[in-house]
Amino acid sequence: MSRVVVTGAAGFLGSHLCDALLARGDEVVGIDNLVTGDLSNIEHLFGVPGFTYVKHDVSSYVWVPGPVDAVLHFASPASPKDYLEMPIQTLKVGSLGTHNTLGLAKEKGARFFLASTSEVYGDPQVHPQPETYWGHVNPVGPRGVYDEAKRFAEAMTMAYHRYHRLDVRIARIFNTYGPRLRPGDGRVVSNFLVQALTGKPLTVYGDGRQTRSFCYVDDEIRGFLALLDSEHTGPMNIGNPGEFTVLALAELVLDVTNSGSEIVFEPLPVDDPTVRQPDISQARRLLGWEPVVELREGLTRTAEWLARVLER
Repeated sequence: MSRVVVTGAAGFLGSHLCDALLARGDEVVGIDNLVTGDLSNIEHLFGVPGFTYVKHDVSSYVWVPGPVDAVLHFASPASPKDYLEMPIQTLKVGSLGTHNTLGLAKEKGARFFLASTSEVYGDPQVHPQPETYWGHVNPVGPRGVYDEAKRFAEAMTMAYHRYHRLDVRIARIFNTYGPRLRPGDGRVVSNFLVQALTGKPLTVYGDGRQTRSFCYVDDEIRGFLALLDSEHTGPMNIGNPGEFTVLALAELVLDVTNSGSEIVFEPLPVDDPTVRQPDISQARRLLGWEPVVELREGLTRTAEWLARVLER
């Protein structure tokens, strides 16, 4: 049994991660300032032996009493809607927040796990994207606040690894979906499902031919734990290599929800990536991990959850 600190614990991924760690017998200290997280994601854990919640902004000094075996840094706005509305907070949690949580891991002699992102590849000129690709990012564009925050976080993590010999892991996360996605968080899967379930037009930006790869949250969490428990520093792509156009996703959502909504087209946002697909050769070879939940099945499960949320 380990004692693990999870930042961003009340968020989409953080809350599922807390569930998985507790299920395997770890103790969890969950930290979240609830800027984009929601207590409803972890309220079922209150009173569960081994779980502690602390409301705190990790952009300020972080301290946890007692022994800590691992620090998993998942705190950050993660959807375009959120980081475009909170650009400075996004940069601070990627820089100061990473520095503070690395400091905690160093002090405790703990393993450090960074939740990075496929956004470090920007609008990629290499396809699919292997971990060796350095990316094609506009540092001064509106999306740059998230891309560069994560790129800095990776650099800071590796600096601690090289200079302080800190044991670190870096996961690059591709589009993930599933229960606990906020209905209004602005990600394409939740946007389409909410629009379909409420009978509103599905909004496709551009011509819909841009591609994304969608990983169901259960698969993603398995990948995180496999990397955390391994001896591989990374960075490592943890995502689903299945590639779909946004228009194909919209059509599949309409089919899964049996919705009569129409599809409408809006102008493409600035610096929106044209393609996104992980090369997961490394994760397959080194971790024995790959996703197993098909997109249709994952969308069905997510739609059922969102339908219950919308009813409430």
